[in-house]
Amino acid sequence: MQKKGVAILGSTGSVGTQALEVIQAYPEQFDLQVITAQSNAKLLIEQAKLFQPNAVVIGDEEKYEEVKDALFSEDIHVYAGAQALCQVVEFHEVQVVLTALVGYAGLKPTLAAIEAGKDIALANKETLVVAGELVTERARAKGVNIYPVDSEHSAIFQCLVGEFHNPIEKIYLTASGGPFRGWKADALETVTRAQALKHPNWSMGAKITIDSATMMNKGLEVIEAKWLFGLKAEQIDVIVHPQSIVHSLVQFEDGSMKAQMGLPDMKLPIQFALTYPDRLKTNFPRFNFLDYPQLTFEQPDKEVFRNLQLAYDAMHAGGTKACALNAANEVAVQLFLEEKIRFSDIARINEQIMEEAPFVPNPNLEDYIHVDAHSRKLVGLLKI
Repeated sequence: MQKKGVAILGSTGSVGTQALEVIQAYPEQFDLQVITAQSNAKLLIEQAKLFQPNAVVIGDEEKYEEVKDALFSEDIHVYAGAQALCQVVEFHEVQVVLTALVGYAGLKPTLAAIEAGKDIALANKETLVVAGELVTERARAKGVNIYPVDSEHSAIFQCLVGEFHNPIEKIYLTASGGPFRGWKADALETVTRAQALKHPNWSMGAKITIDSATMMNKGLEVIEAKWLFGLKAEQIDVIVHPQSIVHSLVQFEDGSMKAQMGLPDMKLPIQFALTYPDRLKTNFPRFNFLDYPQLTFEQPDKEVFRNLQLAYDAMHAGGTKACALNAANEVAVQLFLEEKIRFSDIARINEQIMEEAPFVPNPNLEDYIHVDAHSRKLVGLLKI
């Protein structure tokens, strides 16, 4: 069997490091060609020395010399900057690109990989949130497959294997509810950074952990699901499932439902995206029903967790509305992590920018770039 050439964009993040564990476990399956990081030069250097990829990219150009000098004696090409990210995905030896970058930064290199005819393992939901119509159109035109890595979308994809000819009636994306499930709106006014970073079930990066706490992460997943599976807004529902065992469900037109279940572990959806249609034997811990005698489900509170409703509103509006929402949220989350705004301010900022940002109903790539940049500037002008 020929090894599959893999590029990991964002190898030093939570998904990227777990993807490297998967690749390390199956050396006969994968040929790691490219790894990249934005600013974590130290870990990127360690990964490069261990895995010996063909090339590495450090996004922060000021750290180029540090990485280049550290890898001088290795047979590894070293590049820097955003443009390099778009170039390395075009390497002939790369068959699949795992996009594990955080936020809007994933859009351009993912589009470059699609243009080069590479299959995409997508962990960067913002790519489809910001420009879902454009990305999916280009993927279809190039005959490129987009394999979801998010646990919920991977679950839907796994439930659809063998069912692609059967129309979907509805999908249910499950949500843990985050650390503030059941809280009232006034209680969220005093949430601290440390509290918001304590997710009950998943170990993730800071940005996605905050998004999970505000339920924006689930809102972004709703929009992503629309584009991944060709659905309408009314076909996508969110259900809170605190145990995080049922990762999502599909309901078909005959009323029957399929669910994908398992212990919370991102390595499984990462591996499935890289090996589809094959399932490779793993030593991951197995789910035991007796350890979970009760699996519970409840409706999310879209009034308290306003971000979830904003995502549905953006999806209904179409055009660049979700692009503006995502840009505002990325800036607001960073401000909260820097303890410059309150937790509850995140949703307020998102809603205001959605209303004030330019709206283009039928955007091209330049429109998305403009609206993203303008929305970020608007956040800076707000009096919070």
